[in-house]
Amino acid sequence: MREPRSTRFHADCKLVALIAFLFCWPGTVSAQSLMRGTGPEGRVRLHTSDMAIFVAGENRDDLPCTVSPNDPVLGFDLRFHASYEVVVPLSELAGRQDQLNILFRVTPKTEGGEPIHFIQKIQVPSIEQDAKGDAYLRGAFDIGEGKYDIAWLMRDRSGRVCSSFWETEAMLSGRDEGIALTIHPWEIRPAEPEQFGEEAPVIRPGGNAGLKVKVLVNFAPQNDGAATLQHFDTSALVSILRTISREPRIGTFSLVAFNLHEQRIVYRQDNADRIDFPALGDSLDTLELGTVDLSRLSDKHGETKFLTDLIREELQGEGRPDALIFAGPKALLTRKVQETDLEALGELPYPIYYMNYNLYPYEMPWRDTIGIAVKFLNGQEFTITRPRDLWRAVTDMVSQIVEQKGSRDLTAASSE
Repeated sequence: MREPRSTRFHADCKLVALIAFLFCWPGTVSAQSLMRGTGPEGRVRLHTSDMAIFVAGENRDDLPCTVSPNDPVLGFDLRFHASYEVVVPLSELAGRQDQLNILFRVTPKTEGGEPIHFIQKIQVPSIEQDAKGDAYLRGAFDIGEGKYDIAWLMRDRSGRVCSSFWETEAMLSGRDEGIALTIHPWEIRPAEPEQFGEEAPVIRPGGNAGLKVKVLVNFAPQNDGAATLQHFDTSALVSILRTISREPRIGTFSLVAFNLHEQRIVYRQDNADRIDFPALGDSLDTLELGTVDLSRLSDKHGETKFLTDLIREELQGEGRPDALIFAGPKALLTRKVQETDLEALGELPYPIYYMNYNLYPYEMPWRDTIGIAVKFLNGQEFTITRPRDLWRAVTDMVSQIVEQKGSRDLTAASSE
C-alpha cells in the first residue's frame, strides 16, 4: 500500500494554506472520514445526543475549546478550501490517554441542499496534570460557490462536549469572476490529503487531433535556501500540471520533472495520454535537498550547465511537440545560459512558454535564469501568483497553441 504522501511532504502542521484536511498532534496525524448514509433513503444516522445538539444550535463548552472559522480560500487547484481552527487547553486533556471525537455537518443553503457529515477521531497522548499551554487542531473541507451552514461538535471519552455553529460563503468576485472552478456550486467534498492522487479521466480528441505538449517542471522550494520540499512548495506546481492535464484539447503529454539544485532529472514520462501523478510523487521522494554533493561544489556553474544541456536535449529531442512549457519557482543562478548555446538551436518550429510560480512578484520582479532563456527563444512568460493567474495562463496558452498549430498545418497543406 502506498504511504500517504501528505505525511512525507507536510512536516509543518501550521501552514497558512490549508490544502489538505489535517489535525496536528505530537506524534499523531489523523484523517477525516466522510460519513456514509445508513438510514432510510441513504441518510446519515446520528447518535441521539449529537442530533439534539445540532437541532438546538447552541454553543456548548463543558469541554472548553475555542473554534475559529476561516473564510474560504480559493486554492491553486481551483476549488474553495473552507477551514477552521480549534484551541483546547492542555489542562482539560490531562491524565490518561483520551480520544476526541469530532463530528461536523455542512449544509448548502439552497433549495434541496443535502447536508454532508464528516467524522474525525483523534487519539490524545498521555498529558501531565500540570501541563500548561494549548493544543491546536485544524480542519478543512472543499466547497463550491454558495452559502453553507456548519454545525460542529467535539466530544471526549467522558462525554464532555464543545460545539459551535457558523455560516460561510464561497464566492468568486472581482478579477476572479469567470474562473472555471473544478467543483460545482453548493458541492461539498472532503479535502484531499494526497497531492499525487490519480487524475480523473478527461475526454480527449482521438487520433492526431489533440495537441502534443512537453512540460518541464523544476520541483524546487519557493525559498531557494530551504532544505526540504514542503507541501506548499509542491501544491502550486502540481496544480499547474493538473490544470494543464485537464485541458481536453491536449491529447499527448511528455513530462520531465527536474531539480536544478541536485542537477538531475527526477522523473520522465514520454508521449502519454495522461500524466501519471502517483509515479511522479514517488520519484519526488528521492530528492535530497538538504545534502551537498562535493562534486557539484567543485563546479561553480554546474546548475547553469545542467539547465543548458536540458534545454538543448529537450528542444532537439525526437518527436516534435506542438509546444514546450517550463514551470517552476524563480531559479536565480549565478550565471545565465549563454546566448551562443541558445543560438545553436536555431528558430524553434513551435512555441515555448514559462509558467513562473512566484508568490512574491514585487520582491522578485526580475527575470530568472529560465525566464531569460525563454525570452531569448522568443517564448512567453506567465507569472503565477494567484489561482486566477494559473487559470488565465493555461486558458490563453492553450488557445495560442491551437491557433499556431492551425496556422502551421494550413501552411504545410498549402505547400503540398
